[in-house]
Amino acid sequence: MKLSYNWLKQYVDIDVEPLELSDILTNIGLEVEGFEKFQSVKGGLEGVVIGKVLTCEKHPDADKLSITTVDVGGGRILPIVCGAPNVAAGQTVPVATVGTILYSEEESFTIKKAKIRGAVSEGMICAEDELGLGTSHEGIMVLPDKLQPGTPAADYFRIEEDYVYEIGLTPNRADAASHIGSARDVAAGLNRLKNTRKYKLHLPSVEDFKVDDTSLDIEVVVEDSKACPRYSGVTLSGVKVEESPDWLKNKLNAIGLRPINNIVDITNYILHETGQPLHPFDADKIKGNKVVVKKMPEGTPFVTLDGVERKLAFDDLMICNTEDSMCIGGVFGGLDSGVTEQTTNIFLESAYFDPAHIRKTSKRHGLQTDASFRFERGADPEMTLFALKRAAMLFKEIAGGKISSEIKDVYPEKIEKWTVDITYKNVDRLIGKVIGRDIIRDILTDLEIEVLEETDEGMKLLIPTFKVDVKREADVIEEILRVYGYNNVEFEDKIDASVSYRQKPDPEKVQNLISDQLTAQGFVEMINNSLTRSGYYIENEDFDENKSVTLLNPLSKDLDVMRQSLLFGGLEVVSYNINHKIPDQKLYEFGKIYSKDPSKEKNSGLKKYHEEKHLAVFTTGAVLPENWNNDNRKTDFYFLKGVVESIFGKLGIDRRGMSIREISSNNLSYGLEYQKDNTTVATVTALSKKILRRFDIEQEVFMADFNWEKVMKMHAANETVYTPVSKYPAVRRDLALLIDKSVHFGEMEKLAFEAERRILKKVGLFDVYEGDNIPEGKKSYALSFILQDEGKTLTDKVIDKTMRRIRQTFEQKLNAELR
Repeated sequence: MKLSYNWLKQYVDIDVEPLELSDILTNIGLEVEGFEKFQSVKGGLEGVVIGKVLTCEKHPDADKLSITTVDVGGGRILPIVCGAPNVAAGQTVPVATVGTILYSEEESFTIKKAKIRGAVSEGMICAEDELGLGTSHEGIMVLPDKLQPGTPAADYFRIEEDYVYEIGLTPNRADAASHIGSARDVAAGLNRLKNTRKYKLHLPSVEDFKVDDTSLDIEVVVEDSKACPRYSGVTLSGVKVEESPDWLKNKLNAIGLRPINNIVDITNYILHETGQPLHPFDADKIKGNKVVVKKMPEGTPFVTLDGVERKLAFDDLMICNTEDSMCIGGVFGGLDSGVTEQTTNIFLESAYFDPAHIRKTSKRHGLQTDASFRFERGADPEMTLFALKRAAMLFKEIAGGKISSEIKDVYPEKIEKWTVDITYKNVDRLIGKVIGRDIIRDILTDLEIEVLEETDEGMKLLIPTFKVDVKREADVIEEILRVYGYNNVEFEDKIDASVSYRQKPDPEKVQNLISDQLTAQGFVEMINNSLTRSGYYIENEDFDENKSVTLLNPLSKDLDVMRQSLLFGGLEVVSYNINHKIPDQKLYEFGKIYSKDPSKEKNSGLKKYHEEKHLAVFTTGAVLPENWNNDNRKTDFYFLKGVVESIFGKLGIDRRGMSIREISSNNLSYGLEYQKDNTTVATVTALSKKILRRFDIEQEVFMADFNWEKVMKMHAANETVYTPVSKYPAVRRDLALLIDKSVHFGEMEKLAFEAERRILKKVGLFDVYEGDNIPEGKKSYALSFILQDEGKTLTDKVIDKTMRRIRQTFEQKLNAELR
């Protein structure tokens, strides 16, 4: 949310500099995330002065150029070459002197001394579009003759300067979602900072509001008072829709709103002034001269202001006439009921809608507007009439016309203020400091919280309706503290500490260990949202959409379920990077995945939900950055498999204790699965082209997925034992075997260790061959075997016997043939 310094000063007599006010806003709980200077004309016309054209002659070498001399004050006469067709001697004009920076939308250029076709030019006589004062470029601006040369153009054009604060408004501060609401806090903060009572909140007066006639009466009926507890409206006739005055456009431009026309601009102005959204309808389009607030049947089509047809839900609150829907209440207007340039009669709506209804409708349709932002956090039901009268008076002032009906105010059950009791004991305990009781009373008074009763023990307070989130004693204490100042609560000199037991092995240390290893290998850590879109799991054979943990009130359709896998978040990152010209990527993420058991009863509570931590590793593109001294090798399945096994090795997990099987699926072209006790510990896979096309990825992507909780259990069971270096030498023997294509190295390694458990230390695969002289369906594996006896030197007899036993095992179990 943006706040304007000048705008705030309309409601509080602020006498501190803009930068100092920035600190005050942050200290009272309105954190300033951005601070910038605003000028109604970019650059503020700095360096532009009023000039008098003394002479004007045609350029001898250019038909469309003129050579002029211009008096810019202070005795300076500047030669300026001008291309405007309307330049003439005797004119008073705006002149951009040398060094002036002029802006054109997002671009800028600096005026320099130059030679144009041989003629010296020391400035520029400007058209209105070159100064940012309009759009015309038909010729230079000609100003009144009474202006004195040398007068700064900013003084004549009344360039307005302001300072704008970007506020990180927290969801509980709906009361501060306006300039008046924030000004109330500023007044309280200044009184506290300067230890005074002089700063007061000044509201614009609406006492002059009066009904001119009742010639345009529109009936209001509210059929659902729960969704719309209060609905107010008034009509105006004879208005003229046109461009807004400069002061109004400057106010809106300062806070980043684009002016549209005087009617829309006034409603936006009132919204940001009071926090009360308004909606103007073209009264001539309200069929039956009747406004009905109700809900429509499920699936009813409605075309919103952006031209999109939306299907309404049964719970969407609609503003209707006697025949059609006109607006989604509190969220977005309709295409056929809004104000246009031909509008002359207006029905102005000012309502209070139930926050829960507005939030659900806004998220359901993906419509987040300034109005829904405020309604879903809780507007002030007592502000509707004030805002309505204020807007109607501005309409009369700016757009003409007259108020042509009494105010219709449907408010069947008044929302009363509520009481909260506080005790000084709890105030002192929660704040951590004893604050003077008179200070507490002054702060509450400044915040318009009424003190009904006061005793030595505490107070009974009456909370105003705009403080929608102040319901408990703790909420009131928070209000007191933020105005008193968090920085005014001193810290004690002593520090209390306690000894806590940490789990062994420490999960955080182990995760950091592997993170360091992966980072050292050139991987980059990523963190994705645990919320994702349900569409990833719908009609995806690898996932059961019924196991998705759905959100009851999702932020958007793209964040409506908890992730079942780290796959899709990783692919979003890979796709994003490729689109930003980063094709070579090595990424990893530690994160939790979530699922539910749809077979369990609805009332089983949390028992039907499951979450577990995983580690996902992604590779694509080249292994190393392009360089003259590397071979630009691409990442592949075996590269990632090596990374996976290096992680097992780092954690002391013996891969030989796991079984490995091939896998493939809808999302996976091929891969391996590491299992321990028939449960999956990790997978290494090449992702299928089908899933990659969904993310517009054309290059190969490989993914490894660890069930981190199972990895941690295996790591915890591992015992590190010191073994001295053997003083007896190791022996290597090789075998070249012809085997079926379906046989994998993992099977052969396992069989070798089953055949010889004592002296066989390691089995390696150093060559694979398929092709000439190899029978169909066969392949050749060249294996190495490292043999070593820890107690003595091996003899040829023992070695040969061992190798014979291993070979026979291969022949019997795998049908292997010695080549």
